[in-house]
Amino acid sequence: MIRSSPELLAVSRRWYEILRTKKNTDELQDFLSKADELRFVGTGEGEFWSGQAVRDGVSGFFAEIPAPVVFEEVEAEAFENGETGWSSFVHKIQFVGFDEAVFYRTVLIFVLEGAAWKIINRHASVPTPNIELVGKEQLAIQKLVDAAREDGPELIQTEGLASVLFTDVEGSTTLAEALGDQRWSVLIENHFQVLAAIIEKYHGQFVKSLGDGTLSVFPSAKEALTAAVKIQKAIASASEEPSFGVRIGIHTGDVVQSRGDFFGTVVNKASRITTVGAAGEILVSDATRAMVGGRTDFSFSEIEPRLLKGLRGHHVLYRLEWQD
Repeated sequence: MIRSSPELLAVSRRWYEILRTKKNTDELQDFLSKADELRFVGTGEGEFWSGQAVRDGVSGFFAEIPAPVVFEEVEAEAFENGETGWSSFVHKIQFVGFDEAVFYRTVLIFVLEGAAWKIINRHASVPTPNIELVGKEQLAIQKLVDAAREDGPELIQTEGLASVLFTDVEGSTTLAEALGDQRWSVLIENHFQVLAAIIEKYHGQFVKSLGDGTLSVFPSAKEALTAAVKIQKAIASASEEPSFGVRIGIHTGDVVQSRGDFFGTVVNKASRITTVGAAGEILVSDATRAMVGGRTDFSFSEIEPRLLKGLRGHHVLYRLEWQD
């Protein structure tokens, strides 16, 4: 349930007070999430940074801005919804040496980490590029990003050919409501552990869980397909209730890695393939099917080409038969 949040208003105002006074800018790091999903977005071209570079560079970023002679709060509101929240502010700001004030529009998105609210996404917008507004390009964070790319580990790295495997538990919302949060969290965590063991056995990388689903990456289509079959057989043979109905989607192509996570069209297509499947099915793309050629240890049946959300045209898919 979304509700107004005086607490997040207070946290946000402490953040802006440091920006106004230019004192204790090192404390800005304490406001930020430690998650890799941290994002810092500005108005200027290229002002989109993430993760550790933001935490390391946030103090230097704001230290580069001259002290304001005007810093007035024009609008402010904040809301929370469970373990997430956000604030929206408009400030009237004028810097030394500039004749006119401008209006900064900023959104801070928060997540609860332990008992504390932390910023996971900061997005600020001004009508004038920073080089014109404050006389500086504010390169503190960008320098860290550039250094990381040069000295490694790289923030973004093309990994080459891989097979991406998604799993998804069908009907999980209904199950979670029936079982309650505590029981459901135990069951889904046990489920993830079973999957992770199989994925790792067949040389896959268990990248992350996504609610009730998972994302994994394999160096070969053969290993991804074998792991998918083993996962379905393990789920089907489980004696405990409730029994899970899991759908699996696999696609193969060039993937892009960023700080241990994987992105790109290949990942998106594998995810979309999963959503069109049914419980107990393993659906694979034509690219994945082609990778294993005429191997006799896999049996496929072609299904009707499907539209995949966000991707153009109809896509040829195959069902990997796995039942004994």
